[in-house]
Amino acid sequence: MRHLSALELAAWLKADESSADASPNESTRKPLLLDVREPWEYELCHLPGSRLLPMRSVPDRIDELTDAAEIVVVCHHGRRSLQVAQFLERQGFQAIFNLSGGVDAWANDVDPAMRKY
Repeated sequence: MRHLSALELAAWLKADESSADASPNESTRKPLLLDVREPWEYELCHLPGSRLLPMRSVPDRIDELTDAAEIVVVCHHGRRSLQVAQFLERQGFQAIFNLSGGVDAWANDVDPAMRKY
């Protein structure tokens, strides 16, 4: 597992398809942004293009994820996402990233207009 800052993730998401420089693992594919917060949190704010899969439902719905995908796990501050990222690694997922500081860091460092809670 690798930890990403909000600025690193923003650069990865903005990377031109012809440039691998911004991706932390030299891939040009956009990652799956897996938001593991609760639905009410997701409704307040979320990263564009993210997919909601609350932490408690990950074990039962793991078959919805592909282990070949690059997955960035996201939560409010980075603690729940770290636990889910570690769980996914134990299940054999190879390309797992944790968003350090979560959506709070994203709001502080990338999108100050994002609602905070």
